Amino acid sequence: MGYATHMRPMKRRDVLKGLAAGVPAIALSSGRPASADSQAPGVLRIRDQGGFAVGGSVKTTPGTFDPRNPTNPAGQTLHGDHARVFFQVPERARKLPLVLWHGFKESGTSWGMTPDGREGFQTLFLRRRYSVYTLDQPRRGAAARTTVGTMTDTAADEQWFFNQFRLGLWPDLYRGVQFPDDPESLNQFFRQMVPDSGPLDAKVVVDAATAAFARIGRGILVTHSQAGGFGWRTTMRTSRVKGVIALEPGSGFVFPEGEVPAPMSSAAGPLAGEAVPMANFRRLTQVPIAVYYGDNIPSEPTDIAGRDNWRVRLAMARLWVDAVNRHGGDATLVHLPSIGIKGNTHFLFSDLNNERIARHIATFLSRKRLD
Repeated sequence: MGYATHMRPMKRRDVLKGLAAGVPAIALSSGRPASADSQAPGVLRIRDQGGFAVGGSVKTTPGTFDPRNPTNPAGQTLHGDHARVFFQVPERARKLPLVLWHGFKESGTSWGMTPDGREGFQTLFLRRRYSVYTLDQPRRGAAARTTVGTMTDTAADEQWFFNQFRLGLWPDLYRGVQFPDDPESLNQFFRQMVPDSGPLDAKVVVDAATAAFARIGRGILVTHSQAGGFGWRTTMRTSRVKGVIALEPGSGFVFPEGEVPAPMSSAAGPLAGEAVPMANFRRLTQVPIAVYYGDNIPSEPTDIAGRDNWRVRLAMARLWVDAVNRHGGDATLVHLPSIGIKGNTHFLFSDLNNERIARHIATFLSRKRLD
């Protein structure tokens, strides 16, 4: 399978029987030329694919189940609070897979195709022969089954997120922004957003992500936005995380006890670090980490919340990277406009130049011997 250290997930047995009967792989053609380090121009060969649930809990209602009154919850169970993982393994897979973890208001769907129909990171890294495991965190997306209910958020908020995600200042895109300038792409972008089906619980989320690595084996964690802080805590929980790529982490920056910086004020409210025991923090110093941020992040305070909140998040990320390295770690902060890659939004992995971002990440992984 090309990933001998991984536990074999459940999959469609009939499909596997068909493969064993003489079809060596699933061949998908995009009609586009592939990158130089991929399998073959325009063709992506998938050796294995499937999905599974990890983590979660089971809630049981007291009583005895009565088949003559099946809607009575007495004696019935509810499996919820798990994560869902979709995976694909290419031919000649590299030794370490990627585990893609979405951000706020998003699900695993955001890693697939871009709003304008190009290949997303899920496919771009498959073409680079990485196995890819795409996670939907508990109470979100395909993992919406929850044991604790909440009221579904139906507030109209898309203009806020247009600004918050740094596409521009509604209704205008930023000049030179790496987001497609057409109504249908914006329509698709808004329609990939999803609500939470239950309260956001850090323990439930981190438990499920840790269980995913227990099942998959060693791998590289790729987080986006809100998943960044949960990703640090997952890395502190399991030695199976061998590297971290954090795309615009927005909160949950952990520091050793006694070293937490002062909260940072912004037009969107304060941003505070979180204290953890030094024994836990040291785990973050044992793996290579790259933290990426895009463009249109101000260096001076502004009363536009969608801009100012990223000013303090980038500043906090710099302090966090310094803390990791001060304790012997290997963390790198990449501010893309500083290296000549300009116009990126909060969604680096689906911007118009996402192939270039993927290439930069692949180079980092190769340099750190994580490929």
